Amino acid sequence: MAVASAVRWAETHAAVDERERESIATFLRVVPTLPAPFDEHSGPVHITASGILVSDAGDRVALHLHKRLGMWLQPGGHIEPGESPADGALREATEEIGVAVRHERDGGLLLHLDVHPGPKGHTHLDLRYLLRAPETPPRPAAGESTEAAWFAWDGALAVADAGLAGALVAAKALLGLG
Repeated sequence: MAVASAVRWAETHAAVDERERESIATFLRVVPTLPAPFDEHSGPVHITASGILVSDAGDRVALHLHKRLGMWLQPGGHIEPGESPADGALREATEEIGVAVRHERDGGLLLHLDVHPGPKGHTHLDLRYLLRAPETPPRPAAGESTEAAWFAWDGALAVADAGLAGALVAAKALLGLG
């Protein structure tokens, strides 16, 4: 059901920029061909989930310095067996940022989609959810990147790659912040 729901969302979602427009087209073309869309071991292309984590006050965004890529990114990653993409985004944000994270609304609020290369020659079809948390000091879980921080919106945009920048723009618009 989660796959069908994501496809319906992608079919009606207004892309924030050309990168997201291309990502949506790829997602809609590729997902129906995947035997196990959430299983990272079933093939090189799979759906992942991440979260744009915004402070309760709405003025800051939490990012982590990805330990392998050396880039500031939103928390996210692979979806575990039996987990929905929305639950995966919440779990990953909790692990990677280490604060009390929650969805903007029950069931999750999908706001952006980005297709990008992952490790080991994989392609990630990343579903991005709006998440909220109090602005408390990050405490990433053991084994995660040790660098996580809250950024003002402009600061987050300054360190963001093109995919994250689109998600930040989408989140600000959704929250009525710009």
